[in-house]
Amino acid sequence: MRKRKSGFSSEEIAAMKDRVMELNAKEESGEKDVLAAIEKMEEPARSMAKEIHELIASVAPSLQPRTWYGMPAYANGKDVVCFFQNAGKFKARYSTLGFSDKAHLDEDGMWPTSFALNKLTAKEKTRIAELVRKAVAVK
Repeated sequence: MRKRKSGFSSEEIAAMKDRVMELNAKEESGEKDVLAAIEKMEEPARSMAKEIHELIASVAPSLQPRTWYGMPAYANGKDVVCFFQNAGKFKARYSTLGFSDKAHLDEDGMWPTSFALNKLTAKEKTRIAELVRKAVAVK
């Protein structure tokens, strides 16, 4: 009998294993886990993730840091609102800042849910701050 392949890449399998560990982790370990996930990243994603972490903490202190599939994420209670995915996580061309369906970014019939990041200048930081503030606003 032939052994079937799962269809998942090794990176996807690792992310799923990370998620199982996250579900079993204690809630108060969120900040520590996010900082540890950031430290595992290669540059330039590590520096970018640190800056984004500090930015989100300053503009939306109500969001709790935690990891989500091994990525730095920020939640409102149990619901992840936004997350940073470094390019190396899935061997992508660029890192992304993503927003879940719990973020209040709805506009008309279509809107972006993730943003590619190649660099982080004052312009990008301002846009990220605006998006995060809008994402946590109560509608």
